[in-house]
Amino acid sequence: MEFSSDILTLPGYGSSGANHWQTLWEKEHGFKRIEQHDWATPACDDWVEAIEKEIGTRDADNVIVVAHSLACIAMAFWVERYNRYIKGALLVAPCDTEAPTAPTGIVGFDPIPEVEFPFPTILITSLNDHYTTYERAEAFAGCWGSELVTLGNAGHINPASGYGRWHWGIELLKRLDE
Repeated sequence: MEFSSDILTLPGYGSSGANHWQTLWEKEHGFKRIEQHDWATPACDDWVEAIEKEIGTRDADNVIVVAHSLACIAMAFWVERYNRYIKGALLVAPCDTEAPTAPTGIVGFDPIPEVEFPFPTILITSLNDHYTTYERAEAFAGCWGSELVTLGNAGHINPASGYGRWHWGIELLKRLDE
């Protein structure tokens, strides 16, 4: 499958391992990862600046970011700080950083911005994600202006939940690319 956009992946807490769909997509489609200085004890400001730096080297009107988990929240902070237009974002399994289930060691990822994204977004969630309740994901989609897609009982939409190459995710990404 060919993409006309410049696709950037943005993994969440701990980065995405070799079997994660983001990593597999990078290998298969040539997408570029937005690297972070610290994946294990992330600071929101550092993540936001890494996003801005990477997008700043590209034609922003042609960039789509594919964010997973904590990276969805980092994208909301990036929008709040820079309010820049990009072509779109696929926001998969956002992590509720205000919930007791949020990863320990993260800094500055709350309160979660309630800001409308100035570009098209699709937020993909599940009914049984340990890191976010369906109701919170629905609220995120509402305030961010995202189209909400629910996968049913899909866990955190990662390899532990059975998501490897995740072809249907690629189809959703392709919708943003058109």
